[in-house]
Amino acid sequence: MAVIAAAPAPVARGTGRSRLRPVLMVALLLVAVQVAVRAAVVARGYFYWDDLILIGRSGKYPLFSAEFLGYDHDGHLMPGAFAVAHLLTDLFPLQWWPAALSLVVGQAVASLAVVRVLWLLLPRWALLGPLVFYLFTPLTLPAFAWWAAGLNSLPMQAALAWVAGDALRLVRTGERRYAVSGVAVTAVALLFFEKAVLVPFVALAVVLAAEGRTAWRRAAPLWRGAAAVLAVWAVGYVVLVRDRFTMPRADMVVELANHGVSWGVLPTLLGGPWGWERWNPSPPWADPPLALVIIAWLVPAAALVWSVRTRHRTGWVWAAAAGYVAVSTAAMIVTRSGDETAYELARTLRYHTDSAVVIALAAALVPAAPRRTRRRAAPIPPDSPAPHPRAAAAAQRSSPGHTAASLGTGTTSRHRLLAAPAAALFIAGSLWSTATFTTAWTDNPTRAYLTQAEAALTARPAVPLLDQAVSVWVLLPVAYPNNLTGHVFAALPDRTEIGATTTELTILDDSGHLIPADLFAVRYALPGPVPGCGTLVTGRITPIPADGPLLPAEWTVQLNYVASAPGELDLRFPGGPAIRVPVLKGPGTVYARVPGGGDGLEARSRTPGTTVCIGGSPIGGVVPR
Repeated sequence: MAVIAAAPAPVARGTGRSRLRPVLMVALLLVAVQVAVRAAVVARGYFYWDDLILIGRSGKYPLFSAEFLGYDHDGHLMPGAFAVAHLLTDLFPLQWWPAALSLVVGQAVASLAVVRVLWLLLPRWALLGPLVFYLFTPLTLPAFAWWAAGLNSLPMQAALAWVAGDALRLVRTGERRYAVSGVAVTAVALLFFEKAVLVPFVALAVVLAAEGRTAWRRAAPLWRGAAAVLAVWAVGYVVLVRDRFTMPRADMVVELANHGVSWGVLPTLLGGPWGWERWNPSPPWADPPLALVIIAWLVPAAALVWSVRTRHRTGWVWAAAAGYVAVSTAAMIVTRSGDETAYELARTLRYHTDSAVVIALAAALVPAAPRRTRRRAAPIPPDSPAPHPRAAAAAQRSSPGHTAASLGTGTTSRHRLLAAPAAALFIAGSLWSTATFTTAWTDNPTRAYLTQAEAALTARPAVPLLDQAVSVWVLLPVAYPNNLTGHVFAALPDRTEIGATTTELTILDDSGHLIPADLFAVRYALPGPVPGCGTLVTGRITPIPADGPLLPAEWTVQLNYVASAPGELDLRFPGGPAIRVPVLKGPGTVYARVPGGGDGLEARSRTPGTTVCIGGSPIGGVVPR
């Protein structure tokens, strides 16, 4: 990328520094306001969807285990996010406020990192424009409010800004500590989100744009270190994550791109979308008015024309920012599209959250670019010696409109007068979008369900509960087995045992209440041939035929038995996993959740000397009574 801006001039001691202090104070005040607004959003929020998967796996697996840290979470490799979830779940099981606090802290870190890099690019009042965009744009809002998404996106946003700042400092000072810092932050970001592979490339683009096409060589230690980190990470990703890339239809590509960019990203540049829609259990998606969508195309187009006509080489900045959005859109399409994909998925904005940092960087680089001038050069006397080429170049760089000092003072008074109301309108629109999003986001049945279910599961800890799926309004069956009660409430202390067997059939309804249940029979295990006994089960595997075949599924068996002594049985479908079923002496009934299918069951006594007679037993599903 060609040179489009000179490096900011060093600030003089004394008056220069004191003159810039108010800029920094206003920037930090804006960050405080943003963090307060975002804290109000999460204060009204709660756990949602993937949050319960993180919590459930935290309660089920040790922290330092491959099953936990190396888990392929729908194509995401995110051991850092899982580690944070495990720590908070261990300390505060199923409590929202620690998760909300982690989001607020993460947002504060990301926002301060953006302040830092903008200060390095535009150390004047002009930096407030890009900063206001990043701090208040609704583009980052949906991913922030959703804990699992925030654990991905916030470290990514912080890393984009911080590593770009480190690259600039390394180029300008040559101090190796900035290379170490940049590599370390890149590595940490990769632990939270695989998209952090783009962090060094964004930093490289910023260096090329701000410092010149040859300046990247002075940051070579950072690029080498980042390349090594990316290589190690890539090996782990390929080994642990299953390929989920798809080749969608052309019409789906067009529609998802249109919904994601036209109806998603672009309205947020103007403080939109203003309105949101939601169909539970899906997350909210942007629903801007058509007029806003049209204006959102026209305003960036006008800004592009203005910058190209008034600034040198800014087309590269626009192309880089648009390319980043295009890459994010393409990643969403090839990893999330399918025959059942709704186009509104692209409007949820969380696939473009990190684009807010890139757009803010571009918004800083454009005004920092050298101005185009139409001034005619003064005539050179015929007898004057020709200027040395280097001296001529230095004179051109030091002319008005080309110096770093002109970054803030080059803006006319008229532009400054327009900037304040434009920023106010943007903030007002963004706050309205934030308010309407919060209303839609809080329409979440998970809080009521979990609250009631926690009370029910701890009220009778001595009575086991048969493992079952949670309400479809909380987690859909596609999340299996993470949608099972035993997973979601694995970390809940002092609860009833949730497992594969129980003597009292109950079920959690859609509101989280524990209610009596019955078995809806689909097939019956037939009575056996032994008179007065049925099927006699000893220490050898004994078949128990059914009155018809069963497709593979999670079936519940009502096992009616008479045992000679207390003991345990192994119960399974042929070829399936065995479920350990406890029995008491004498007649009894036990319900067992047995996965598999086939023409019948198989049983074996695990307790030496204990025999069990099994009579006719229904097989089916659990339904409310």
